[in-house]
Amino acid sequence: MRIALLAGAALAAAGAFFVYLPAQAEQARAVPAPAADISPVAPGLQTVVLSGGCFWGVQGVFEHVHGVTRAVSGYAGGARETADYETVSTGTTGHAESVQVTFDPMQITYGRILQIFFSVVLDPTEVNRQGPDEGTQYRSEIFATNAQQAQIARAYIAQLDAAHVFSKPIATRVDMLPAFYAAEGYHQDFLEHNPNYPYIVYNDLPKVAALKAAFPDVYAPKAKLTTAAGS
Repeated sequence: MRIALLAGAALAAAGAFFVYLPAQAEQARAVPAPAADISPVAPGLQTVVLSGGCFWGVQGVFEHVHGVTRAVSGYAGGARETADYETVSTGTTGHAESVQVTFDPMQITYGRILQIFFSVVLDPTEVNRQGPDEGTQYRSEIFATNAQQAQIARAYIAQLDAAHVFSKPIATRVDMLPAFYAAEGYHQDFLEHNPNYPYIVYNDLPKVAALKAAFPDVYAPKAKLTTAAGS
């Protein structure tokens, strides 16, 4: 993301004009839903932390999902002392750029969250990279917040692999969440605040368009901004 960020800034400064062609939206498809899911037993919000490349796009997608009450960009997998953008960008901290997704299971299930993640957020067969970004901080990982979440995620990955949904085996890791650290304020709601930013135009707006095309029943036209939620 750092190289793309600098290149994008240079192009924007030069007055380059970008046209958004939603090719990904035209090809959007939902992968099969998980055979097993978590049924809500009582009202109350739940969270899961998802890592799928640059957190701008992951956050941008889930801010448009009905039933998601908050999506926060941040870091997971490493220590508190190294949970800052400059240090995480070295790829040596163990952190992954991540998004903490808080959702109402009475409106959208955990399994549906995972289905969206694997359908439109990332290429789960990539190892330590997504799109133009490379490094362990861009790995694909599900950080479960309880044992049942981890069990469902692992079973879902096995289900998708057995059905050969993707051309290669899924590389997404599943681990219990050690801790989550919110990213710097300028990273929050980046897609919504910077829709004409070149990196966003080419890499992330197509994901939101794909969400709308593949999951019209849960697509929310108005984003639920982290800053509006009190961050």
